[in-house]
Amino acid sequence: MKKELVIVLDFGGQYNQLVARRVRECNVYCEIYSYKIGIETIKQMNPKGIILTGGPNSCYEKGAPTYTKELFDLGIPVLGLCYGAQLMMLVLGGKVERADVREYGKTEVIIDKKSSGIFEKVADKTVCWMSHFDYISQAAPGFEITAHTADCPTAAAENEAKKLYAIQFHPEVLHTVEGTKMINNFVRHVCACAGDWKMDTFVENSIREIREKVGNGKVLCALSGGVDSSVAAVMLSKAIGSQLTCVFVDHGLLRKKEGDEVEAVFGPEGPYDLNFVRVNAQERFYEKLAGIEEPEEKRKIIGEEFIRVFEEEAKKIGAVDFLVQGTIYPDVVESGLGGESAVIKSHHNVGGLPDYVDFKEIIEPLRDLFKDEVRKAGLEMGIPQKLVFRQPFPGPGLGIRIIGEITAEKVKIVQDADAIYREEMDAAGMNQIAGQYFAALTNMRSVGVMGDERTYDYAVALRAVNTIDFMTAEAAEVPYAVLNKVMSRIINEVRGVNRVMYDLTSKPPGTIEFE
Repeated sequence: MKKELVIVLDFGGQYNQLVARRVRECNVYCEIYSYKIGIETIKQMNPKGIILTGGPNSCYEKGAPTYTKELFDLGIPVLGLCYGAQLMMLVLGGKVERADVREYGKTEVIIDKKSSGIFEKVADKTVCWMSHFDYISQAAPGFEITAHTADCPTAAAENEAKKLYAIQFHPEVLHTVEGTKMINNFVRHVCACAGDWKMDTFVENSIREIREKVGNGKVLCALSGGVDSSVAAVMLSKAIGSQLTCVFVDHGLLRKKEGDEVEAVFGPEGPYDLNFVRVNAQERFYEKLAGIEEPEEKRKIIGEEFIRVFEEEAKKIGAVDFLVQGTIYPDVVESGLGGESAVIKSHHNVGGLPDYVDFKEIIEPLRDLFKDEVRKAGLEMGIPQKLVFRQPFPGPGLGIRIIGEITAEKVKIVQDADAIYREEMDAAGMNQIAGQYFAALTNMRSVGVMGDERTYDYAVALRAVNTIDFMTAEAAEVPYAVLNKVMSRIINEVRGVNRVMYDLTSKPPGTIEFE
């Protein structure tokens, strides 16, 4: 059965993934595309609905992102958000101008049309998240204003007959109290989506599709022990059993004792029927990374060396037809393949392998899922909660948590510091609050005093964030007593560190990881 599709056209907004995530919370499948995608391609997709994201530009400026008027004549419901709303009005004959008063942050929105399909069961006055310096000064012909604020006369407008809806605020962010209800109204009621995209169906269909795709072929799985690759490995094992070989490369950039933990779960003594191969390649990676400081170059070296190791293992086990990767949907979007936003990540090997890699094809069974959906898939397949809810760990491992050159000494420092930090956070119950936490090693060295001696050692940065979907995040409020204890233990127990700091940066503007 072909799944219903709602597409998000990305105009460069920072919340593009959040829009798609909220749609999926309504059990409706959603994908993100750049606004540059052609109208004929959209017609072929035959989506049930289209959502236009926000963006940093003014839609009336020369060269600003736009779209053909034909989009609004397809008979497909369209919801414009912020920039998307303004663009809809401008293209269809309305006016957009610079506002006298910029609106930013939580704002009370008054609903003028309570019978609106978008505002069904929404309170008469509701708190929404505004972020705009332009405003719709005149709605396009055929549209009626359905909501306003004290400073924004057109907070929402609609052409009910053509199923076109424009919303000036951001219903996708959690600050908009009834935002999910509005999005649900659009995709389930206006677009008439059945809402039958559910995880049990996804897992069942994926296993069947993998089995059909692989046939009698042999598959090599890149198993890191993280959530994504673990769920992918179990899904493949359920689909093809002994045709799957899982290769775990210990590149020397894992968390403390993690290599042994991965082997205990997936190795011969573990509960899963997998062909498990562990490759201890620590020194090999350290040699390749010697003297390299630039983050992007480090990522590429680690990624390419991974591939070389897999090539070698593939030759040992014979012909291999497919390589499995635990790519997930945010990796696709943030690698510049899923939308219009800038490339944020490049360490996922998204989009294929180097030309000289000796594999027939890549299988990415989780490519369409967000992180929390991956966890749901894992639980659906019976993977223990402890493994499913393990904290995310990037493919390059500690390579992106060590600023500057990577050495065995630095790896040990950050492993020991990170182990202490996670131990104390867990003991304090912060594992029930923070979405992710870890220690990183900065490239800064500073003077300190330990005993009666002057030291000149590294500074460790502690990171803890609250996040639902890992697309946006805020620094977690870790109790001072916990931070103080962690600081004391790290400085006393980890050789080479004399300073500990806590990173308060949110995402955006920062990223969760350090490089």
